[in-house]
Amino acid sequence: MHIRTIVFLTLSLVTGAPLAAIASDFPHYWDGREHVSKPDLSTVERIRFVTTVDYPPFNFIDSTGRISGFNIDLVRAICDELNVTAICQIEARPWNELQPTLENGEAEAIIAGLKPTAALREKYIFTAPYMRLPARFMAVKNTPLQEPLADALDKKTVGVIAGSVHQAIFADYFPKGHWVGYPSRDLMFKDLQAKKIDAIFGDGSDLSFWIGSPEAGNCCAFIGGLYSAPQFLGDGMVIAATLENSKLIEAFNFALKAMEAKGTISELYLRYFPVDFY
Repeated sequence: MHIRTIVFLTLSLVTGAPLAAIASDFPHYWDGREHVSKPDLSTVERIRFVTTVDYPPFNFIDSTGRISGFNIDLVRAICDELNVTAICQIEARPWNELQPTLENGEAEAIIAGLKPTAALREKYIFTAPYMRLPARFMAVKNTPLQEPLADALDKKTVGVIAGSVHQAIFADYFPKGHWVGYPSRDLMFKDLQAKKIDAIFGDGSDLSFWIGSPEAGNCCAFIGGLYSAPQFLGDGMVIAATLENSKLIEAFNFALKAMEAKGTISELYLRYFPVDFY
């Protein structure tokens, strides 16, 4: 589907209760002693973000036909923090149009899970991460698996999605572990519920939604710790801009640091991820 929906972000579009600090396990990415300057944006006439609508809960079209999601509310919060809401916009486009749109000057920033590869760093500048999506183990509740899992997984069977990055992480981190590759997550989840496998290793955010779903029936929970595995999973969720717009990245970093300190990002996380995957 070819989507090109422009939403102008104004204070009147902000819905829901005001953001407030809420206790959670959401990690801190900023050193409290680190100073991040707020650049002067008085000469900036527009800050247009581009994203997609096919990556829930980060970006999607809601029941009213409006672009919604974690990234959308994060943009609103960033613009509010920088007092530039009047010039902030967000536009939904197909994935393959995001980079051309940025490079031809139709947009100032991409917020859509673009991974900062070495090649992209030659032409784009990125913010610090605002969220990382760790790998996690999930098992039926009361399954006797405790850290260190490298020892506990002896003679256990772990389900992974065949050919996925999480299969690669498991094989690298747990070379003595036994894994079974599945063609679909639904089949893997059913086998876990039937106790045909002992655990699942996968994306923590994806597993968190299933844990809280009616299909799971309160059967399962995370076990062990989280695995950030940056060599496999990258630097996390970031915002990209062209090198010429480095001042915007400085501003976004200023906002992200301030919002982390206030608990704003943690509140957004709990709003969109009710089952904590950290």
